[in-house]
Amino acid sequence: MLQYLEERFAGQRAKLRVVSTMLRLGLRVDGKGRLYCDQIGLAPVKIGRAIGVDRRVVIETAHEIAADPKLFAIFSSLFPISNVSRAAKYFGHDVIEIDADPNTLGLTAKVTAILARHKVAIRQIIADDPDLYPEPKMMVVAEGKLPRKVVDELRSLHVQAISFK
Repeated sequence: MLQYLEERFAGQRAKLRVVSTMLRLGLRVDGKGRLYCDQIGLAPVKIGRAIGVDRRVVIETAHEIAADPKLFAIFSSLFPISNVSRAAKYFGHDVIEIDADPNTLGLTAKVTAILARHKVAIRQIIADDPDLYPEPKMMVVAEGKLPRKVVDELRSLHVQAISFK
């Protein structure tokens, strides 16, 4: 999908920055080219300031998306998702952060199998899209504190890096 966006907005770096940000954050566009985070309307000027583009670029991009059936189908369907990994410790949960080759198959299955074997419940799993994030990570929020055996078994996985928070 990112390839389509790069082709569609070729030579328009600022617009590509707008659509990439919208994808990463789950910001949607309505039929009139207005921007939303779920049901909350967003001001183009604030989006522009946050990502370093002029508000007019944000407005033009949103209108282009609304006018293009393929883009509109994508961007009218987006939904923001809460990533609780940074706040997990305040809920009494541990977080497993994994850096791995995004083309590795079965990593999520291996991690969840280890947790299930040790009867550790999973509160949330979020894996970054490597097309949208230059250094993608997988964050697993595990209910409660991880037992030492689980940590040791997870460390034995063949990944670039694994950390526990």
